[in-house]
Amino acid sequence: MLETLISYDLSKLPEEQDIKPHNRWHPDIPMAVTVKPGAEFRLECFDWTGGQIGNNDCADDVRDVDLTKVHYLTGPVGVEGAEPGDLLVVDILDVAPVAEDPWGFNGIFARENGGGLLTEFFPEARKSIWDFKGIYTSSRHIPGVEFEGIMHPGLIGCLPSKELLAEWNKRESGLVATDPDRVPPLATLPYEETALMGQMTGSEAKAAGAEGARTVPPREHGGNCDIKNLSKGSRIYFPVYVKGAGLSVGDLHFSQGDGEITFCGAIEMAGSIELRVQIIKDGVKKYGIKNPVFKPSKVDPKYRDYLIFEGISVDHTGKQFYMDTTVAYQQACLNAIEYMKKFGYTGEQALSILGTAPVEGHISGIVDIPNACATLWLPTEIFDFDMMPNNDGPKILVPEGPDMTKTSDK
Repeated sequence: MLETLISYDLSKLPEEQDIKPHNRWHPDIPMAVTVKPGAEFRLECFDWTGGQIGNNDCADDVRDVDLTKVHYLTGPVGVEGAEPGDLLVVDILDVAPVAEDPWGFNGIFARENGGGLLTEFFPEARKSIWDFKGIYTSSRHIPGVEFEGIMHPGLIGCLPSKELLAEWNKRESGLVATDPDRVPPLATLPYEETALMGQMTGSEAKAAGAEGARTVPPREHGGNCDIKNLSKGSRIYFPVYVKGAGLSVGDLHFSQGDGEITFCGAIEMAGSIELRVQIIKDGVKKYGIKNPVFKPSKVDPKYRDYLIFEGISVDHTGKQFYMDTTVAYQQACLNAIEYMKKFGYTGEQALSILGTAPVEGHISGIVDIPNACATLWLPTEIFDFDMMPNNDGPKILVPEGPDMTKTSDK
């Protein structure tokens, strides 16, 4: 086992750790540890909420989770010799859940607290709990399904420069200003009150927290990209913006479908990640890199049998959009959900399957005006019964069991 550079006591809050995580992006956050190029090391990570979600049968915690606190990131890890303009090369050697407590959760977030791609159709909070057995997972809340996880970090990236941070805040605040009362908001702007700035303290931490970028979206530095194929065996090339690079990671997923469509759309977990880092000097200019690029793993689970659902740029009301891939993918997802409901799943259960299982999302056509075509590839091998169409019609084969956990009355 590689040396663990940062470890956490998960029975304590993130704010109580000896080496504290951070939940904002800011160039002045000090390096928690420093390594040399070529170093291989292990980092422990909270789940993205910092332990706000419990292994139980009530979705109150998903409904009430404080999203101003997320994500809790391990790092920053400084790399000796890394300078702005370099590329930081990161090999993901392994990703694993907490061995003593192997479980994770998936949440359908309420519209007023985050929402998701299909929040208009599923506006209420729901939660499913997933148990891990080696590389396999299943849920007591979604019977009839078991699959191999593609474990990966949902969030990984380097610290921004002062100039890049200012650009983020300018463009995102400008977007929010176009519709400031929208629910959910158009973007999540800086919020000092719940900012945790790693090892920064006092007035310095307050000042940085007041302008630190929230960790919600992906940006030029990487961040919350939620790419399921960044699994063990993959290699990522990150632009470097500050001296030492400042690599941070968190939001570990046991598995996820393309699009993370339930918002908390993966199987979220606490766990550990093993990394190797190297530097390509002046790599940004040499290769014309603006956003990170990566090479996928050769060891991902490979499914062979899929049922593929199409969607086009026409929404559920019949409104025509022009080449809108978001609408097209939304419709592909809704078509898959309606199909699974014919076999006895509730809509929420079917949605959770799309968020957690390694479904494939594709932009299949973006040239034939006015409709883009998106496709949702559902691996049929994850079900323990036949999901294919036939002349006899679907049979209600999903065994009876607990529905996805609901919220209590408030």
